[in-house]
Amino acid sequence: MIRVLIADDEDMIRTALAALLRLEDDLEVVAECRDGETALAEAERLRPDVCLLDLEMPGLDGVDTAARIRRRVPARCVIVTRHARPGVLRRALSAGVDGFLPKSRPADDVAAVIREVAAGRRYVDPEIAADALSDERSPLTDRELDVLRAGARGETVAEIAAALHLSAGTVRNHVSSVLGKLGLASRQQATIHARERGWI
Repeated sequence: MIRVLIADDEDMIRTALAALLRLEDDLEVVAECRDGETALAEAERLRPDVCLLDLEMPGLDGVDTAARIRRRVPARCVIVTRHARPGVLRRALSAGVDGFLPKSRPADDVAAVIREVAAGRRYVDPEIAADALSDERSPLTDRELDVLRAGARGETVAEIAAALHLSAGTVRNHVSSVLGKLGLASRQQATIHARERGWI
């Protein structure tokens, strides 16, 4: 049996997907979680084979959750998303995610991807992969993207600095660099710009 953890903040999607996967003879859904923090705790407790994680969850998003799970548990991680932007795919792959597919895929496809990933292979939806190859690369450094991500909900410079273990001055320097590179006037504009392009 392949033991599966599901994390999605949308109750209907999470419970429906869990019910459909439970119909598969070789899959056992061991946990259903509403957010990344709960998924991380349950993954440590239950040690599933595959974690199926929604990209957009409150608190820790799917990619951050996957990165943390992989540091603590030998589980494979698959990201599912409604908005499959190429920049997010690159971030997911660099975080060690094993699978990436849109929520528009039928449950049979999701089950097949879980089996692929559990067998040690990687799976990336072909359309998303093609888009990623043709998409513009971010001109921002990883650290600059970290700063935008950490401040995406309007956090103060001090809060961003604390979250990233940087000084407030270093955060301000990164923000200034981001605004200069993108030709924008505010951190909020830069965050929106980066989100629209899938960089964060």
